[in-house]
Amino acid sequence: MESDSQRTSFIALLKKGNTSSAAAAIGNTGVAIVKGIAAATTGSGAMFASTMHSIADAVNQAFVFAGSVLAEKKPTRRFPTGFGRVINLFCMVAVIVVTVMAYETMLEGFHLLKHPSAESHGFWFNLIVLLLSVGVDGFVLIKAMKEIVHESRAEAKGLAIVPQAFKNVGRAAPPTRLVFYEDLVATTGALLALLAVVVTSLTSFHLLDGVSTILIGLLMVGVAFKVGYDNMVGLIGVSAPRDVEDKVAQIIFSNSDVTDIYQMRILQEGRYYHVEGLIELRPGLTLADADDIKFKIRDRLLLDADIADVTLGIIEDNGVKNWNPEPVNS
Repeated sequence: MESDSQRTSFIALLKKGNTSSAAAAIGNTGVAIVKGIAAATTGSGAMFASTMHSIADAVNQAFVFAGSVLAEKKPTRRFPTGFGRVINLFCMVAVIVVTVMAYETMLEGFHLLKHPSAESHGFWFNLIVLLLSVGVDGFVLIKAMKEIVHESRAEAKGLAIVPQAFKNVGRAAPPTRLVFYEDLVATTGALLALLAVVVTSLTSFHLLDGVSTILIGLLMVGVAFKVGYDNMVGLIGVSAPRDVEDKVAQIIFSNSDVTDIYQMRILQEGRYYHVEGLIELRPGLTLADADDIKFKIRDRLLLDADIADVTLGIIEDNGVKNWNPEPVNS
């Protein structure tokens, strides 16, 4: 009976895992295998670089999906604030993988610049594989964009999701951000590799193979630094975006008995927020009435799926206007 309950709980956790990273892991695994075969049989340096990138993506995104599942575990007595920051740790490990793959990719690129005479063959095979790669990475990228729009509660449909995704990527969950950045680079890298394969096959400019390989490696380094910085900030603890703070304040002030917010702190953990605040109520309320108001406000805040917990204190109005938050500095 207990094992059935544990199995059900595990399946429920899997369903809560980040779908973008799961889809990306599956897609990139298949693409990496096909690219690896193409790189080995044709000798294309750009194809090798693209293969390394796909391997890094597949490993990272599988790892990050596992982290997103663990991050959904409920708080325990030992870990009362939950496991939200676990995903930041997993993403930091993913950054190390990307960095190592980027180094190997650039090493191969410099080798191809020194020895450009080693011509690749199998043009049509490379072309078909890279077109497949662009299609798969592009599909995952679009899925990640939709996930960003969903997680940030932005309203966008059709082509409008593209600018909204770039605008709101900072408010998405760490695994969604990782998938977005990695597949943005993967799609760009596949296009660069495609360009290199076409040019080196039709012209004598074989240096482009090495140049495109190095560029793909540099793009991977850029992703590593960006994702690494975002997750380092997440591990330290970062305040919620200003619009989230304003939304929480609006919900609190919607209660007519609230006169002011004495102080408030909203901590972002993954895509979830922890709200702590001290609110001022109108004078003359009994303790029982004040408690009821506090619990009503807390329950309303918890209706937001992105708010994990709320801790509120109450004091009587001190006659001084305290709530006038300064813009959050990045």
